[in-house]
Parts: sequence; structure tokens; C-alpha cells
Amino acid sequence: MLWETIIGLEVHVQLATKSKIFSGASTSYGASANEQACAVDLALPGTLPVLNERVVELAIALGLAIDGNIASSSTFARKNYFYPDSPKGYQISQFEDPIVSNGRLKIVAENDLKIINITRAHLEEDAGKSVHGEYTDVTAIDFNRAGTPLLEIVSEPELKNAKEAVSYLKELYYLVTSIGICDGNMQEGSFRCDANISIREQGAEVLGTRTEVKNINSFKYVEKAINFEVLRQREVLEDGGKISQETRLFDPEKNETRVMRTKEDAHDYRYFPDPDLPPILINEAQIDKVRATLPELPWDKRARYIAKYNLSLDEASMLANDHSVSNYFEKCMSESKLSPKFIARWIIGELFSLLNKHSTTISSSQVSPTSLNKLLEKISRKEISANAGKRVLEIMWETLHDVDKIIDEQELVQISDDSVLQQSVDEIVNSFPQQVQEYKNGKEKILGFLVGQVLKKTKGKANPEIVKTMLERILKA
Repeated sequence: MLWETIIGLEVHVQLATKSKIFSGASTSYGASANEQACAVDLALPGTLPVLNERVVELAIALGLAIDGNIASSSTFARKNYFYPDSPKGYQISQFEDPIVSNGRLKIVAENDLKIINITRAHLEEDAGKSVHGEYTDVTAIDFNRAGTPLLEIVSEPELKNAKEAVSYLKELYYLVTSIGICDGNMQEGSFRCDANISIREQGAEVLGTRTEVKNINSFKYVEKAINFEVLRQREVLEDGGKISQETRLFDPEKNETRVMRTKEDAHDYRYFPDPDLPPILINEAQIDKVRATLPELPWDKRARYIAKYNLSLDEASMLANDHSVSNYFEKCMSESKLSPKFIARWIIGELFSLLNKHSTTISSSQVSPTSLNKLLEKISRKEISANAGKRVLEIMWETLHDVDKIIDEQELVQISDDSVLQQSVDEIVNSFPQQVQEYKNGKEKILGFLVGQVLKKTKGKANPEIVKTMLERILKA
């Protein structure tokens, strides 16, 4: 039997504010347990929530970026459920009147552009955190996260497979980090995803029963969780069983999902308007103020890099998707007249390799754009070889020394003088008579071997293009 997969994602984006959504408590990460939980966060008697104005501005920014409708009046509701990490016994969220609705996001699916519609984006507070294993037979609760501002972004069920879901998730990640509404730190829970997954017979019109896989905090795990859940549901249905509407958790160690609880419907939460919070009223002047602060969006930046710098889509994406990377690249471009492709490839290749090696980001790079440009100028003018340049880059990272100092100390200046190279070239020709004869017999690939031998003899200092020309002249004489 042929099956069709239907996926919708609910993405919880932690908004980049210094204080919580309804209190003045700090949102900084890493404090001791319950150190940042104030009376409002703990719902102590007599406390009242006061809306943080900054979260409204950040929600408007998202609405503008996804071309959504920004509500002129938006209300908060109480979502009632009883769980130990929810001190109020309810969560303040939005139900009937979300702040943003009817947006859209472009993704690349199977090498083609696809529009995924966004149903809504609504403001809400985060819950606390259950801590297991700290005490024998007891679960502890850390309320530091309680009241942290979230924007929940809900897609339409239009994603067809795990790869499309990851593509959507990455595009949304690039967007919220580039416009500055979220720091994107998935390890700290700043960007996490619930995946609603169902399958149905191909061609059927009615959606299958869905399950929700909660709180997935990496792109890799999203793909694995969806693939496992699709396979599980298919096996259940093909064995004659039925899918239960339930909430599941993904276990990355076992690479499987498991039941967490029966999935509730909206009416189970008994939503009703929060009596302590007035409606959020937004006018055009507020929207225009936020619009004026929006930076260039990732897809616009990619298009500009392709058109202006003749970069490929992959190159443009790797540079434009992370605003720190694009800032680094554009700083290089502003200070140099070198080929954009040349600069781009060194950033994407050699610099990215160093960043990965040292498990850091480009914002913390030990090599500044100015220093990289100076190195690339040396390579472009053939003062040093590309291989030597890689070595210089590594030493620059470790020592922070100047390019010229490293080249002098390591004796890496490239030899381009024919008269200086002549002896080394002659020695290699005389040392490999068999290879020389093979070349003369038409095996032209041997030339690369001979060039390599000259480079080896000169400890990589010989200019390979000049060596190649000299060898061709000698061998064809």
C-alpha cells in the first residue's frame, strides 16, 4: 500500500529579551536553580502579570518578515493544565486572537522552491523544567524558565517528508536569528520544535490520526524522529491497528519515539480570556517603527550575493544564512578588491574548517577579516602558494601573529624565478627518466607527478604554474 505523509511543525522560539514576558526577572541562561524565579513567575498570591513591551515588537518583526497579518487587537488566554512545572496551574498563551496569522515561508524542496503557509504565531510564557536524577525517588523543579517569552510559530500541515520539515525548520531558524528576535541556541532550548505527524493512503482526502513528537532541539533529531514515527505508524496500520492521538518523546539514544501522554484537543485545555491582561493594541505607526529596524532578510541576501558576486546558491546560502558569517564576508569585501568567489571559498572552506576544529563561531574567530584579506592578497599575488596559505592561516589562528611575520619565520615565500627553479627542475627530469619517457609517449598525466616532485624538493615553495611551464618546455623540446 502507498502512503502519504503529512507534517505540521510547531516551533517554539525564545524571544531575545533581557526580562520575562510578564515579570522583570532575568532570562539569562545558566543561573542556579530557581535563582531567576520571582513572585510573579511562581504565581504567589496577590501578584499580577505586566506585559513586556519588547516581546510585542519582536512578534511584529516576525510578522513582517513572513508577510503575515499583524492583529490590531490581540488577546491573551489561560490554557489550563495541571503539571508540576506550571506553577499557576495554567499557561498564559494566545488562542482565538494570535498576534500574527496567515504568513508564509519559502523553502527549497527537491531543488525547487516551495511555499509553506504559516497558520499563526502567538505569544506565550514558557514553563519551568523538571529535573530528574538529582534526588532519590524525587523529581525537582527549576522555575528559572517559567515566564520566559516564547513565540510559537505554527505551520500548515503541508510538509511531505522529513527532509522538507528540516528545510522549513532551518529556513525559519535563519530568519529568526538574522532579524535578531532569537539567539538560536538550540542546546539551551531557545529554538525547539514539536512535530505533528500523520499518514494516510495516497489519494485520500481525510487526514490520518496525528501524533505529536515534543521538544526536539536539533535538525538531525527532527529528521530522525519524523522518519521513525512515519515508519512506526505505517507498520501499525499495515498490521491492522489504529493510530492513537498522543504526545510522544524522541529518544535519540534508541532512535525511537515513545508515548508521553494522550494527546489533548483544544477544548481539553478550557481556554478562556485572561482577566488580568488587557488586549494588545497595535497601530500602523508601531508596525512602521519595527519595519524600519528590519535587516535584509536571508533570502534577499542570498539573491543579492548570487546576482552581485556571481556565487552559487550553495555558496550564497552558506554566507547569507548566518548574519555573523555574512557580516564577516561583507567586511572582507569592503576592504578588498579580490574576487568575491576567491574570498567566499576561503571563508567556506578553510576558515569554516578551523571554526569546526575549535568548536567556535565566526563571531569568535581568531582571524579577523582584515588579516584574512592580507593573507589572500599574498596568495593572489603568488607570493605564497595556496598550500602555504593554509598553513599560515592555521598559525595565525594559534599565535595571532601578523601574516608577514609568519611567512618570514616559516620561510614560505613562493619561488617564481625561473633561474632559481631551473636546477630543481633539471634534477627532477634527470631523476625520473621512466616517467619522462611515459610523458613523451603521450601519458600527459605524468606531468602532475613531476610538478609534485619539484614542489617536494623545494619544500612547497616553488610556484607550481611556473614549474609546469618549465617542465613542458623541457619535455617537448
